[in-house]
Amino acid sequence: MSHTVTIEPTGDQIDVEDGQTILQAALRQGVWLPFACGHGTCATCKVQVVDGDVDVGDASPFALMDVERAEGKVLACCATVESDVTIEADIDVDPDFEGHAVEDYVATVTDIVDLSPTIKGVHLKLDRAMTFQAGQYINIELPGVDGPRAFSLANPPGRADEVELHVRLVDGGAATSHIHQQLKAGDELSLSGPYGQFFVRSSQPGDLIFIAGGSGLSSPQSMILDLLEQNDDRNMVLFQGARNQSELYNRELFEALARDHDNFTYVPALSDAADDETWQGFRGYVHEAAKAHFDGRFAGNKAYLCGPPPMIDSAITALMQGRLFERDIFMERFLTAADGAEDSQRSALFKKI
Repeated sequence: MSHTVTIEPTGDQIDVEDGQTILQAALRQGVWLPFACGHGTCATCKVQVVDGDVDVGDASPFALMDVERAEGKVLACCATVESDVTIEADIDVDPDFEGHAVEDYVATVTDIVDLSPTIKGVHLKLDRAMTFQAGQYINIELPGVDGPRAFSLANPPGRADEVELHVRLVDGGAATSHIHQQLKAGDELSLSGPYGQFFVRSSQPGDLIFIAGGSGLSSPQSMILDLLEQNDDRNMVLFQGARNQSELYNRELFEALARDHDNFTYVPALSDAADDETWQGFRGYVHEAAKAHFDGRFAGNKAYLCGPPPMIDSAITALMQGRLFERDIFMERFLTAADGAEDSQRSALFKKI
């Protein structure tokens, strides 16, 4: 049995099956609701019930306080409905969001490659092509791992039947340990997608800055490949940060793209290259490379940041000091076990500042 949920102020209507959360139903019908953790702990998906009966589910008392429950607020990622329902959500409708519905897929591992000492490239053949926007992510179910894990797509949408992931080994991470130590070609996995609001805002004017650290290169790689395949003529600069040359993966790919496309520039930066006499590139953190390249002036650009929280925070500070502000900065921030997140609640947080 299903019930209808009407979402205000957009007026979208979705069908919610028994046992399905409001968020699950919305995403699978191509309707965007704000969310981050997906586990009832961050409160990003909080909505107001205007009419109808809703079960709040397993929402954290810290994310949904008693007074809010009494006021009819629920978390869409936990709430199930018991009748037709109307809710109000704080939805910032983005004209560039294509709203592809989330679907389930069966994937076969076709190849696993060592991109760096700590990062593997995982290639998966899907049972059918996935429609997505460059920069989005998927959730994968892994054997012996409790709950799905989120990984960004590194391939462009034009190559959507075999997807590419960049997976960094996280100390204490059950999912990344399984991928690095046990996953092999021929294994079958279940996954769902696409998810996320990290994508290029093509309708907005301005040249493009991409700042990536570690395996956070995956989303910018997808975006850049897609833009170049579409013959986008905006100027693009990719700043890739790593500790040393062994961790600076896919360098040859981006150097080749820079040779072939006049509007693409590649700037790698190494933060721990003091004793590396063979390194001729930028020495320092990736946000420092961006400041040096643009002489500290970023106005007129759009920036897309992807990587660990310290890199994101430093990049935001540098960009804002250079006269680039909230409306011009978009980010994909990863919180993992190494960042203090609980293993069972780990997920990629995709949000605008």
